[in-house]
Amino acid sequence: MEENLKHPVDVHVGQRLRQRRWLAGMTQQQLAERVGIRFQQIQKYETGMNRVSASRLWEIGCALEVPVAYFFEGLSESDSDDPGRAPGDLINDREALELVRTYYAIPEAQRKRLFDLARVLTEAA
Repeated sequence: MEENLKHPVDVHVGQRLRQRRWLAGMTQQQLAERVGIRFQQIQKYETGMNRVSASRLWEIGCALEVPVAYFFEGLSESDSDDPGRAPGDLINDREALELVRTYYAIPEAQRKRLFDLARVLTEAA
């Protein structure tokens, strides 16, 4: 593999990192401070430009309160060969991520009612 090409696995891990950081409401700077690195390094991890070492991934997982396996969820063997994204990929849909984050900010009782309403609306369509 050429040096200047991003490996699809590194891109996937970076996308999962960005998604979790964003859902946690954390900035790149805040995450970097928790892990003890500069925010520019977080940027490079999130784009897949730099590969995340195992120990750093462990630290990031602890800071984001997810297991290391979280960063590899949704990855299949074919993804390591084909960097193309699946259609409807929520990781890359900022509106969907914002909706999920907003949804979880709603108190639980109201969130259940909203969820029930969404189900009814879906069935009515």
